[in-house]
Parts: sequence; C-alpha cells; structure tokens
Amino acid sequence: MSEHLQEMELNEILRVRREKLKELQESGKDPFKIVKFDRTHNNQQIIDNFENMEGSIVSVAGRLMSKRGMGKASFCDLQDRYGKIQLYIRVNEVGEETYNQVKKFDIGDIVGVKGEVFKTHKGEISIKVLEITLLSKSLQPLPEKWHGLKDMDLRYRQRYVDLIVNPEVKDTFIKRSKIIKSIREFLDARGYIEVDTPILNTIPGGAAARPFITHHNTLDIDMYLRIATELHLKRLIVGGLEKVYEMGRIFRNEGMSIKHNPEFTTIELYEAYTDYKGMMELTEQLISTVAKEVLGTTKITYQGEEIDLTPPWNKMTMIESIKRFTNVDFATITTDEEARVAAKSLKVHVEDKHTRGEIINLVFEECVEEYLVQPTFIMDYPVEVSPLAKRKPDAPELTERFELFITRREMANAFSELNDPIDQKERFIKQVEAREAGDEEANMMDDDFINALEYGMPPTGGLGIGIDRLVMLLTDSYSIRDVLLFPTMKPKD
Repeated sequence: MSEHLQEMELNEILRVRREKLKELQESGKDPFKIVKFDRTHNNQQIIDNFENMEGSIVSVAGRLMSKRGMGKASFCDLQDRYGKIQLYIRVNEVGEETYNQVKKFDIGDIVGVKGEVFKTHKGEISIKVLEITLLSKSLQPLPEKWHGLKDMDLRYRQRYVDLIVNPEVKDTFIKRSKIIKSIREFLDARGYIEVDTPILNTIPGGAAARPFITHHNTLDIDMYLRIATELHLKRLIVGGLEKVYEMGRIFRNEGMSIKHNPEFTTIELYEAYTDYKGMMELTEQLISTVAKEVLGTTKITYQGEEIDLTPPWNKMTMIESIKRFTNVDFATITTDEEARVAAKSLKVHVEDKHTRGEIINLVFEECVEEYLVQPTFIMDYPVEVSPLAKRKPDAPELTERFELFITRREMANAFSELNDPIDQKERFIKQVEAREAGDEEANMMDDDFINALEYGMPPTGGLGIGIDRLVMLLTDSYSIRDVLLFPTMKPKD
C-alpha cells in the first residue's frame, strides 16, 4: 500500500473514531466524564487462582486488544498491566442496547467489566461479561504489526504505544524497577543511608565530563546540572554519616550511542573506614545478589554470550591487562617518550601533551576493553586519570582505583577516596590548568570541598555503578534506549 493510501486510511479511521465519541457524548454517555472504576482483581490473579475463583463475580478493567465474532456473542482480549484475559460477551447476558454499544467499541478502548469467571469448552480461562462500561475512548488506532515495524525511532518517541503492544518491553521496565528496589534493599540492610544532593550546582565536579549549563534568574548566576554526586556525598562522610548512597539522574553534555544518553541514572555510595578492595567485594555481592533476586540465577545470557556473575570475579591491574593482551609491559616503561613510542607501535593515537599515565589509559581503552567479556576488575589506574582517588603507597604514580567491566563495557568505578586536602588541591590545580588549556571535561576548583577535607575525612571507599548499563545486562537489552522509558531524542520538527 502506498504512503498516500495509508494516510487516507488512517484519516478515515481517525474520523470514524471521533464520530463515535461525538455520538456517545450527545447521548449522555461521554466516557471521559467517568472518574473511577472499582476493580476487585487483576487479570493474572484470576488466571493464577482459577480453581478457587471459578464461578466468582469479579470486576476488572483494561484495554481491548482484540475482538472476534459479532453475532449474538463475541470474544475480546482485555489487557491490564499484568497480562491478558478473554472476555465472553453475549447479548442474552448484557442486553441488546449494551451489546450494540460493544459492537462499536474499537481496539484500544479502555473498558471496565463485571462478570463471572469460567473456562470455555476449549479450556481458556475467561470472564462471562454481565456489565461492561467504556471508560476511555481510543481516538488513535494501535499499530497492527508493531513487531514488524523497523522504525525503532518511533518506538522510542511513542513509548506509550510500545508498552501497550509489546509485552517484552513492559517486562524490561518492570525488571528495571525490581533491580533498583533490590539494590536499595541490599544497601539498606547493610546500614547505608539514602540521601539527596543538589542537581543544580555552581561547580561541575566529581567526574571528567562536559556539563549542561543553565542560568538562575533570581541569583543571576550560571549553574551546572550535576555530572556526578561524588563531592557532595563525600562531604557527608566528613560530617559523620559514614555510609551513604544516592541513586539518581546525572547529566553530561556529551555524545550519544548505544551505551550513552545525555541523562542517565547512577548509584554512588561511600563507606568510611574501608578501601577500594572493600568496594570490590561489595560490588560482587551487590550485583550477584540482584541477579539472583530478579532473575533467579547468576548465570545469564547477554546478546548471545554466556555471562557468569558468580563471585569471585577476575582481577588484573591495568598494566597487567595491557601486557596480557598486547605483550607490551608498561612496568618497564618509565618515561613519557617511551610510552608514546610503545603506543604508536600498537597503532594507538597519542599526542605530545600526553603523559605516561594518560597513555597507559589510552592503550587500555583501545587494546584491552574489547576482551573483557566476563566480569573483570581492572585495578590501579594512573593518577593523571584519577584526580579523586588515593595514591598507592608503594607506587604513587598509580591510584587505588578499579573499574568493573562486563560484556566489554564499564559497569562500575571505585576508589580508595583521596582524603588528603593538600594533595587534592594540587590535583584540582592541574585540572584547572587543563581546563584553561581547552579541556572542557576537566574539573574546576572546588574550594568548599577542600575546606571540608581540611576538617578531616576518614579513610573511605567509594563506588559508582551505572544503573542503565546494569539493567541492560540483566534484561539482555542491546541499547541504553531500550532501558530508558523516555530516551533523549531530537525533535522531529
């Protein structure tokens, strides 16, 4: 069918549906004036408890997804949040007037039903309708073959339709809710306190990222949407809360991909008197526990690959991982120039401004990440790329930091947190210099955070986990847009 004919057909459908609504309104049966409908059960409860409910009178409500047969009896599928159930509607049960109204119902209409639970001669659990009420008129037709629709862009833009017609999409977001709930329960049970910190900040800090900038009219100052929650949460460790976490939206004015959305959800947590090794154990336990609770197993499949989330997980230092996968040993490379030569031998682009530590990180990203399929902790990052992490006492050019990789993606980032205010200020100064040289992702100076550290912060372990990527992993979702209800999209017009 040509696009022109499709448009004509759609316009006719829209016209007919609006006429039906007008007819209802003129006869005093405007569905939009109904304010509530009392339900006794959802569809799944009836199906799961049929043996005890057969013959019972129930009230259910939902969306009509199909209609079959329109003689003296008809069948419809009614969908609510929990699933579908069949409706059996007979003119003898509901009366001629109501039955004629039902004939005019459209796929997508929302109805309330009172009826008797029974099983058809074909063995399908159903509701014999005694009363049926139109609760909302659907003026737009549902897509008939949504599964065959190639336009993923439209599914993301019209998520409400995607949720109606694709049960697996609804299941993904129900699992997302369960994952978040499980994480909170895990931390709450271990004495962590959930807190809220500002989304609008006068300084973007806590990560290397380009911020979104806005303006506060009353104060007449530019402000930044937060790029991390780290610096405020560590202020609370200084204040003596000892175990804190925050789960919430982060905003970074950066590129978009199957792994990146400008706004995304993270959890950051901080615990006094532990270090990055304590965070490593916590990460293993948290993710494996959530997988067991939500999926019933720690052995999952992601995009066709078997992933085992059972602890303990693989551990390598960054330098060890580079040596393993490239045979280049940065432990024997001590100067920036030697590091540049080594990187170029691996066809990794580096610039004269890059230091040995920065080059190690670049080589890791280019040459190692693609091999990290099973859960793997990469430890001991160079200090140049870890401005908020504590130095290793026996190797001060490195930090007590790890990142967790699963399916070639970074899932978590953790430090033994830097609590030396003098060292922290020096690192901020270097970040400011980098920013003044044109690096928009470098940190700004945060004098108040330095002031907080000067009051004394205990040895602390900190951890950040990308919630969206974790949900992708546990729901076998290819793109981050598949686990965001309303991903960022460029307007069509």
